[in-house]
Amino acid sequence: MRECVQVSTTAEKREDASRMARAVVEKRLAACVQVLGPIRSTYWWKGKIEEAEEWLCLMKTRKDAYGELEKELKAIHPYEVPEITAVPIAEGMDSYLKWIEEETKNR
Repeated sequence: MRECVQVSTTAEKREDASRMARAVVEKRLAACVQVLGPIRSTYWWKGKIEEAEEWLCLMKTRKDAYGELEKELKAIHPYEVPEITAVPIAEGMDSYLKWIEEETKNR
């Protein structure tokens, strides 16, 4: 079975989300990135509750590529402590999961 994950992060500006999406796809760290938004986030930051409009990036990659993808995102992300999380893709169309592997295998 193919081991793929969906990685998510958020950005304050659409331009930042698009820049990060382009960078990780160009480096073949993700097969694709969907940028959704704006979304509304509510979270704790430095001892108080914050609310912000953000853009959500959903990235599809191989599980074994996560570490390198995280490293790249941390290097280019504008946030001090960005959300970078991954969840396994438990099921998916075989040809789609194969495509994710093929597009990210050069890493």
